[in-house]
Amino acid sequence: MTDKREPPGAAGPPSAASEERFLSSTEEFAASASQSTVFLTNLLQGLLVACVVLWVLDVPRQVFNVSFYTEQMLTVCLGLTLALAFIVETQRQYRAIDPAGAIAAVTTLVYIAYRFPNPLDIPLLLWAGLALALVWTLLASRAVYARWFDLVAATASLLLCGYIFVRYEPLTYELAMLPTEGIVGSAILVFLVLEGSRRSSGFGFVGIILAMAIYIYISPSLPGDFQTRWVSPERLVAYLGLDVNSIIGSILQVAVLIVIPFTILGQVLARTGGADFFSDVAMAAMGRFRGGSAKIAVVGSALFGMISGSAVSNVLAVGIVTIPTMIKSGFTRYKAAAIESVGSTGGQLMPPVMGAAAFIMAEFLQVSYGAVCIAAAIPAVLYYACLFIHVDIEAAKEKIGSVVDPDAPSIGQVLKSGWHFLVPILFLVFALIYPDISRLTPEKAAIYSTGILIVLTMVFGYRGKRPSAMQIAKAVIDTGRISLDIILIGAAAGIMVGILSISGLAFSMTLQLIALSGDNVFLLLLLIAVLAFILGIGLPTVSVYILTATLLAPALIKLGVTPMAAHMFVMYNGMLSMITPPVAFAAYAAASIARTDGWTTGWVACLVGWSTFVLPFLFVLTPSLLMDGPAHLIAWNFFRILFGLYVCTAALLGYALAPLSIPWRMIYGVAGALIVLPPDPFGMTGYTINFVGIAAGIALLVMEHLRRKATTASATA
Repeated sequence: MTDKREPPGAAGPPSAASEERFLSSTEEFAASASQSTVFLTNLLQGLLVACVVLWVLDVPRQVFNVSFYTEQMLTVCLGLTLALAFIVETQRQYRAIDPAGAIAAVTTLVYIAYRFPNPLDIPLLLWAGLALALVWTLLASRAVYARWFDLVAATASLLLCGYIFVRYEPLTYELAMLPTEGIVGSAILVFLVLEGSRRSSGFGFVGIILAMAIYIYISPSLPGDFQTRWVSPERLVAYLGLDVNSIIGSILQVAVLIVIPFTILGQVLARTGGADFFSDVAMAAMGRFRGGSAKIAVVGSALFGMISGSAVSNVLAVGIVTIPTMIKSGFTRYKAAAIESVGSTGGQLMPPVMGAAAFIMAEFLQVSYGAVCIAAAIPAVLYYACLFIHVDIEAAKEKIGSVVDPDAPSIGQVLKSGWHFLVPILFLVFALIYPDISRLTPEKAAIYSTGILIVLTMVFGYRGKRPSAMQIAKAVIDTGRISLDIILIGAAAGIMVGILSISGLAFSMTLQLIALSGDNVFLLLLLIAVLAFILGIGLPTVSVYILTATLLAPALIKLGVTPMAAHMFVMYNGMLSMITPPVAFAAYAAASIARTDGWTTGWVACLVGWSTFVLPFLFVLTPSLLMDGPAHLIAWNFFRILFGLYVCTAALLGYALAPLSIPWRMIYGVAGALIVLPPDPFGMTGYTINFVGIAAGIALLVMEHLRRKATTASATA
């Protein structure tokens, strides 16, 4: 079994990471792997990236006048990704029994017992499948044979997906008749996808999918809303492997055709000096203020996160500079790592790129990606504003000053030397928000932005350095390995969606949640938040979002919550997996740089990023925070909640303009709660409560100012 990688050691973090876990850099991977493995990896990565880029640019049709189904293209990319997963994932936990083979063998035995009471009726093909599963079980995880089984699995992935590519059209026509080749091929493909996903992202998501598959065969015997539609095993397997609502469906399409182009953009930006540029902008803008080192981390993470959309990549690109600076200026190691991990996690929420979950959200909601970006703008700004306030109050409380660097360039000098990094970003923002004018899809806009970035950086460079063509090529090719997790999660999620679709389990879950909440929206929000939090403890962000968006969001929509608010709510709650132990990939990445333990860092990050637990409730119950409503109402609620977050943070840290005692902290907390209370559910009474809270907050701050002024005058006298 290939478990998730351990966090990098104190010697330094890896230089490249996916959103889901730690990855070794290109140089580290080349040093630890054999030459044949490196060659095959580069070949498969190059083919995968080339397929995606050529498809996005419509080269097959425009240049060669050849047309394919999108599903055929996805099948090719899936085969390359599976082969890449089995070749790259060389770190194995060797054991006598392979768990994947054991599950396959048990499944085959159960199917034989269910379908063939007479052993003489069992087809020879089924005996061959059982024998293969047993051989895999006994040998695939033994050190002597493991690498051979990896190569066999990689070869089988390429051959099977190549066969589906060639025979896709007749296979889809014959699907209703359940042809033997379709059932056998689908069963092998499902096994390879689940095993590849398990190796790259752990057993959590795969375990949930297997539990769903078992449940739909138990549920017909259950009462009422717990029942689902019965479906034959043969039909289920064929449906999962070949139907457009399963593996090669919309989620895989987003993971391959949209996430990869944006990952290419983030990789090229990081490798051509973009991360340094954003860090320099943050340093020049924030370094002179109190707590400047932490404010640099917040602003730098927000700027780089706008494009990277990846929590761990953000930590490793920006935190390598900001975390040591924060520690040196007076922040504790835990606090420094927590601030950076929370700031970097916000990259998944920050338009224009956001994270992979946002692209999948646009597909689920059938809206443009620009609409998702616009809706996410105010919550993202409030998220970073609350973090900035937390840092500022913490700096005042601990008397942490500015970052004094006489040699640091001014903001004008930084922008003068790195202005060209802004051009592709502005182009991307325009293309995403105004697709009718640009006539570009999000993925094509990302490819064009990358081209603009490459040309400008090779002409102008940054800090006197210009990237070579080889460096840029490596950045582009490495996208294949970095996107591995997302593509496999997308394929595995397709299996889950297929199970839900063919069995009706999603509808059953919606009815059960509504019944549990008693048709109360707030109770349903609490229930879904708890479920999403529990799922987030063991799963990466994309997995949590897909699971909650499929199972939980429909219940919210059923009770009147707008679809955008419902999906944004579950995405925010799913994002907590980046800072919530024991997974907490962003917290562990930051802890490795700060040379401290990830477990404690994760819980400190939960405290620092407390607004993440509150904001989803606010924008669901106050739709104007998602740009849904008149301009004056949007502005009013934005500034009201911004002030409320300041008052609540002061209560949390025990410091406003001066230290606060326990009773005063409680008073501040009550005032902050009154300010941020969503008024819409309470009518005019809600607005009255808001005004009372705002008046109380202003009065408390005025009293605090007068008290501090009197104390200063007394001390001077």
